[in-house]
Amino acid sequence: MSASTELFTIGQLARRTGLAARTIRFWSDLGVVPPARRSAGGYRLYDVEAVARLELVRTLRELGLGLDAVRAVLARGTTVAEVARAHVAALDVEIRVLRLRRAVLSTVAARESTIEETVLMHRLARLSARERQQLIDDFLAEVAEGIDPGTPAMGVVRSMRRLPAELPDDPAPEQVDAWIELGELVTDEDFRRKVRAMAVAGDGAEEPARGPDPRLVFEHAGRALAEGVDPASEAGREVLDRVVAPDTPAEHRARMLEQLETFTDARVERYWHLLALINGETPAPAAVPAFEWLIAALRAR
Repeated sequence: MSASTELFTIGQLARRTGLAARTIRFWSDLGVVPPARRSAGGYRLYDVEAVARLELVRTLRELGLGLDAVRAVLARGTTVAEVARAHVAALDVEIRVLRLRRAVLSTVAARESTIEETVLMHRLARLSARERQQLIDDFLAEVAEGIDPGTPAMGVVRSMRRLPAELPDDPAPEQVDAWIELGELVTDEDFRRKVRAMAVAGDGAEEPARGPDPRLVFEHAGRALAEGVDPASEAGREVLDRVVAPDTPAEHRARMLEQLETFTDARVERYWHLLALINGETPAPAAVPAFEWLIAALRAR
């Protein structure tokens, strides 16, 4: 018998291809690899073309294609390229889902989260782009309720809305983690009250006190913080005098202190930091610690 007419039983095909006999039988039952004919005893016999089909089926299955797609390719109802493109799209979705799950599990492990926190993080990670934006919009609508739309405070509120239309196709782990943390932050009632208080204070008719020059705060208060200078010490007073002129009236200092206490909050700064990460931007250096040192120095006097 020539090679072109040689026939194989399922057992012989299994030895030749390295596939399990039950796999070949299953694929044959589905019509993916049909027998060339049957023996007198009713056994299925396969020709050399079946060997090539089995190699193709194995390759497509190892690439993750379903048997329906494999049948379509073998029946010439579609091309391998068309199936591959559809499969790539499906894999992209699956990869994004797996990346989000990994981010949630990593965060749970790092925080030693409770069951309730884990459920919340999982829910946040599954939100669509529209649902993510709606979550932020609901938070900011509560913050801005009753505030004059034309005030500077509303400009800040509007800038807090800035989310990308969707996370990138290949988001960095820190972007996914940042979204989960941001979602938790805006659902925290204490945080919502604090931002609301800031917005209301910014909407006040009274002229705000002139605050200290941020550059001086970073340069002097920031350095004092890094060097461990006690804000209430004599050295702290000397640093304060470099930021706030010593002849500043007490009333003006008091208003400045009140304003700094109202608008200095580490969690609000964290919001901006997370927003930058989600938008693929480099977050600004932390400013709140230097201002907190300045507030402590003003309180001490």
